[in-house]
Amino acid sequence: MADVLILVVLLAVGAVALRLLADLRTVPRGACRDGSPTVSVVVPARDEEATLPALLASLQRLGAPAIEVVVVDDGSRDATAAVALAAGATVLPASPPPPGWTGKAWACHLGAETTHGDLLLFLDADTVLEADALDGLLRLHERHGGLVSVQPFHAVVRPYEQLSSYFNVMALLASGAFTRRPPARPMAFGPCLLTSRVDYERAGGHAAVRGEILDDVQLAAAYDRAGLPVLCAVGGDAIRMRSYPGGLRQLADGWTKNFASGASAAAPGPTLGAVLWISAHHAVAVGALLALVEAATGWGASLMVGGPWVWAAAWVAVAAQLRWILRRIGAFRWWTWALFPVCLLAFDVIFGWSALHTVGRRSVRWRGRTVDLRRSSSSTASSESAGEVA
Repeated sequence: MADVLILVVLLAVGAVALRLLADLRTVPRGACRDGSPTVSVVVPARDEEATLPALLASLQRLGAPAIEVVVVDDGSRDATAAVALAAGATVLPASPPPPGWTGKAWACHLGAETTHGDLLLFLDADTVLEADALDGLLRLHERHGGLVSVQPFHAVVRPYEQLSSYFNVMALLASGAFTRRPPARPMAFGPCLLTSRVDYERAGGHAAVRGEILDDVQLAAAYDRAGLPVLCAVGGDAIRMRSYPGGLRQLADGWTKNFASGASAAAPGPTLGAVLWISAHHAVAVGALLALVEAATGWGASLMVGGPWVWAAAWVAVAAQLRWILRRIGAFRWWTWALFPVCLLAFDVIFGWSALHTVGRRSVRWRGRTVDLRRSSSSTASSESAGEVA
């Protein structure tokens, strides 16, 4: 009876994940069309001399032309500005963020103010666009309006980068953005955001999220408050990124900054589904380990629930579904799904550290700056109050 119950629960949880990703749409591919609206590209950049060349080279190859590319140099301590100038971009030196602003929100705000296109395309410096990617983004925006947000395909190179696998999957599941029904609480992904200038100003722009560590998530909320739609997609073959190429410490700091705060901002339903999904992975990892120890040493039989064959079958099922998801969102290696407890352990450690800083200490460190989350919360309340008065 226990064997059957375990299998039924695992199948049910797997079905929940499939439901949360039922509409995992990608950026469409296609040739450039005439008569496209003018586009201004804004790239907030801080210490991005290593990543900017690939992005700026890809922008020069776009099938649909952008009228201007502005790199906002957010106090870089390296050759970010020189690299951007050499690639033909306009460089806007950002002044220090005013009190109550995060560096990225301030850089995006300045970039939007100094550009002139009908549409604004905000890109992180580590993204790369294929030649027809902008046309695909324009098609999505023409069809849906509001804010179009893309989570790029994750280019994974070095072994430590594989440890981002569960973070990528959990972000998609908890967002609720890929169910058949529009989420009650829209989410957005910051690496690639496309909006009309009119809608951006109507939603309050980055001024509405000036103090938020998760400016993308709160920007989606600002669009929703303004009655504007938010559409999410994944990059597929059109848009990709390589996150945290600077080493394991950068990866840990990056997810520490983002993840626990993102979990608290997500809608309860999708968040619960994501928690159940990853809890099932923990159960399978522990159950399979106990079964292996019991078979090898005879110890632990009293702790076992279910037979060894059940946990072996569960391991295969969990790994197979994880493989299916990871292949849609990134270039992850085989062991990230076949030996999933390795990445699961990394997720647990970094998530716990993230919760300690974002929930306990209420501050995180990123790009040489300390972000005070207590100030972030108060600025959100102020922004929402101002929106209600307006």
